[in-house]
Amino acid sequence: MLAGAAALAAAAALPRGAARSAAPTPGTRRIPSTGAEIPAVGLGTWITFNVGSDPALRAECVAVMEAFFAAGGGVIDSSPMYGSAQPVVGHGLQALGHPEGLYAADKIWTSSGEEGPSQIARSRDHWTVPRFDLLQVHNLRAWEAHLPTLQQMKADGRLRHVGITTSHGRRHDEFEQVMRSHDLDCVQLTYNIVDREAEARLLPLAQDRGMAVIVNRPFRQGALIRQLAGAPLPPGAAEVGAASWAQVLLKYILSHPAVTVAIPATRVVGHVQENKQAALGAMPDPAMRARWAAHVAEL
Repeated sequence: MLAGAAALAAAAALPRGAARSAAPTPGTRRIPSTGAEIPAVGLGTWITFNVGSDPALRAECVAVMEAFFAAGGGVIDSSPMYGSAQPVVGHGLQALGHPEGLYAADKIWTSSGEEGPSQIARSRDHWTVPRFDLLQVHNLRAWEAHLPTLQQMKADGRLRHVGITTSHGRRHDEFEQVMRSHDLDCVQLTYNIVDREAEARLLPLAQDRGMAVIVNRPFRQGALIRQLAGAPLPPGAAEVGAASWAQVLLKYILSHPAVTVAIPATRVVGHVQENKQAALGAMPDPAMRARWAAHVAEL
């Protein structure tokens, strides 16, 4: 009885949804509020999937999605802001027969609260899915109007998770206030081995509040990969199974205890497979993370 009481007390002290019976399977993480398990490496669509109706480029996107699902699937993230990315995702899902393993994450991006529901419906039609797993207020645009809409959708069973996003460090103060004042399932922000502002307040706050964290721009839209090309990998990379700079950068992100998913974007099948591998095996400890950051700063 005493042991049971102690276990209940310990569970009550954890963030919401954190008490689970078993550890996630390798390469996956849990959304704290619900316990939903998703792969730690997802797929972004900003720029890379904005290919219009070009058949060759659409075929590249379908091939990337096929490789993504073959490696376990997970979060595909898009937005009405991303040009033709949403219908290209929908085209890929239809071409692949709507494979299992999709965690569909999209956003509201309109300054009008009244237009939110109709924009969501259009996005869903573009994706060709019955519902989204996650809807986020994109860059906090009209968040006061949109969050009640999303929370009601969740309460009605039409949505699994609710979140907000930012890709601008100058919005961190407002972002923090929304995190403190609202029960969110997920927050999406920019974080990588160079852009580490989120480490100071937002990542610890997400842990304290029991919120999942999706990391965008892990490679600075590929700029980090290009800048580091040809440079030696940091000390200890081989010890944790990082065989490339992409895997080093992703393991740095995923090794932070607050991070749930990183969403690199690509139109190259080999990159998808390489990125997915970064979620497996050992991760750098805090000392190795510090050495990696110093190594990159020197480069």
